[in-house]
Amino acid sequence: MEKFCQSCGMPMKKDPNLGGTEKDGSKSDMYCSYCYEKGEFKDDFKTPEEMRTFVINLMVNDFKMPKMVAKLFTMNIKKLKRWQKK
Repeated sequence: MEKFCQSCGMPMKKDPNLGGTEKDGSKSDMYCSYCYEKGEFKDDFKTPEEMRTFVINLMVNDFKMPKMVAKLFTMNIKKLKRWQKK
């Protein structure tokens, strides 16, 4: 299992479901349940910048994290497997 979701960067151990699901219902060891379900991404983000903006806003607004800390935690989203050019 990946240590972090390869879409949003969340630590997989923080996912209450410990991973999303593949089409066959098996656990994804790459993506969290917030990002991935039944073998598909739950969002329609096309770029890592869109994901980063979403995650920063979530951390600041829902989890009351300082914006600078949220920005630091999301710096590497562009390096995650989902966002690598094919």
